[in-house]
Amino acid sequence: MNYKESSIFNGRKLKIEIFGASHSEEIGVIVNGFKKEKVCQRKLQKFVDRRKAKNTAYSTKRLEQDKIIIESGRTNGFLGGEFRAVIKNTNQNSKDYSNLIVTPRPSHADFVAWQKYGKKFDYRGGGKFSGRLTAPMCIAGGLCKQILEKKGININAYISQIGLVKGASYKDTDIEKIDLNNLDGDFPLLDDSKKEQMLEVIESARNDLDSVGGIIECVIKGVPIGAGEYMFDSLESVISGLAFAVPAVKGIEFGSGFDLASMLGSTANDPFYYDGDKVKTKTNNNGGINGGLANGMPITFRVVVKPTPSIAKEQDTINIKTKENAKLKIEGRHDACIVPRAVPVIEAISAIAIYDSL
Repeated sequence: MNYKESSIFNGRKLKIEIFGASHSEEIGVIVNGFKKEKVCQRKLQKFVDRRKAKNTAYSTKRLEQDKIIIESGRTNGFLGGEFRAVIKNTNQNSKDYSNLIVTPRPSHADFVAWQKYGKKFDYRGGGKFSGRLTAPMCIAGGLCKQILEKKGININAYISQIGLVKGASYKDTDIEKIDLNNLDGDFPLLDDSKKEQMLEVIESARNDLDSVGGIIECVIKGVPIGAGEYMFDSLESVISGLAFAVPAVKGIEFGSGFDLASMLGSTANDPFYYDGDKVKTKTNNNGGINGGLANGMPITFRVVVKPTPSIAKEQDTINIKTKENAKLKIEGRHDACIVPRAVPVIEAISAIAIYDSL
């Protein structure tokens, strides 16, 4: 079985190729399909910096600078031709993963990757299956986000749940009246009243050598009516496909999502009305999408992010060399909760999806 050197998104307009691995010399992205657009590298760097590890209790102690090096495709501030950018890896501790050669981490890609690729699989830091590869994903998405903002399309994601602690959600908030652009960049919430409780849950998991997951919500405003296509190229299809390219995302729902199962059609439907000369809906249970096309209301969706499987607590696993059951204690530096760092990644995949669907 050939070991894939990169992962490629073939969209309607964009072709995005992400390459590298967690402990390789560099990681990067190649994008083809951008029209000539003026973009700000400083603003792009600021966006990517939101994803990197911070000096916080819940974040990994692997602190990378994540400085974007644009090698081609941007001249005098304008995109043009094939865009290529890399980020150098500078803070790897590969020896921390030596015990994973024969004892795969439960719920991680180690076991299936070994089965598929054999010795070609670079297990260090999860190799190509690592969340480290979301950094170049944020470069591509950050460019799309800048371009969309100039068209009046704004994308904002935030945390709505950590563990059992639920914060405010678009499901119970008039999202059109909130300025989402002013949310805290490191730990964004619609309502900060649950922030301390959420941080306590993360700290408790960390102290117990464990991890915790959560839910991220995303709101996209300004998408023109009719953007998208039906069936395979529907907005839900494109967004969902890109969402599941993000490691640890295990579920997605649009609008009221699974709550629709307990509704009747008369309450699940979103009645139309005129607001001046604009057509709006009185509710937004369908998340701003009908038939795969944007209907002019805010596009809303939420994803569940599982707890990171790399935990220091002893776990049951197997030894694939001796073919015996084994115990595993994972060494290295890992996040007790990856949800806060995944927020800009969800914005990035959303921007790619919308840009590609306009």
